Amino acid sequence: MTALNILTRVLLIVGGLNWGLVGLFGFDLVAAIFGEMSALSRIVYTLVGLSALYQITTLVKPAPAHAH
Repeated sequence: MTALNILTRVLLIVGGLNWGLVGLFGFDLVAAIFGEMSALSRIVYTLVGLSALYQITTLVKPAPAHAH
């Protein structure tokens, strides 16, 4: 697993947990830490979205063939 793959999965986990908190308790952890719609919050949200797009591409492209 590549470093990019690990990073995007971690960001998706953070995003998923944040959305769980929003849905269950109305609490946005990212906004609480970085400020509501601050530049840093927007960067985090953007990175989570880009991570999702990257992970989608890993699902639709064929895995590389392994040499035997």
